[in-house]
Amino acid sequence: MPHNKTTPKPDTEADNGRSIPSYIQEVSDKAHEYYADVQSYAAQMKGKTGVRRIINALGYSWDGVKAACEEAGFRQLLWLNGTLLLLALCLPFGLAVQLVLILASCMSLAVELINTGIEAAVDHTSLDKHDLAKRAKDVGSAAQYLTLFMLALLWLLAVWRTFVAA
Repeated sequence: MPHNKTTPKPDTEADNGRSIPSYIQEVSDKAHEYYADVQSYAAQMKGKTGVRRIINALGYSWDGVKAACEEAGFRQLLWLNGTLLLLALCLPFGLAVQLVLILASCMSLAVELINTGIEAAVDHTSLDKHDLAKRAKDVGSAAQYLTLFMLALLWLLAVWRTFVAA
């Protein structure tokens, strides 16, 4: 009794009847075209070199700050750190203490910008629930809270040293 098995397709043909090497070549060509488009777009957005590139970079940075200002958390940190900046300059702290407090405030804002960027990139990739997306967002949030803890600790130490222990 003969077996009625269907024979598998040979490894030289793709699903649409083309040979696998030509299919691979076509996919490779499309990938190269896409990469060239992305590269030319990136080069166009960056500008040429020298001063023009710096001016473009400043514009992109300003766009990033404006985008971050749309987030309530970033606006709250701006108010908090603006208030702390005024206090650092008005209270009788030494120059070194003032610089450390101002640096800590700037670091808090920089970490929040990075955290906002991570969240935007993750949300752009997919709005579906995914363990890696959650991990990325949680790590960015943890970095911000660690920075805020450092900021609070530095302020407590500065106030303690200047007003209590003096």
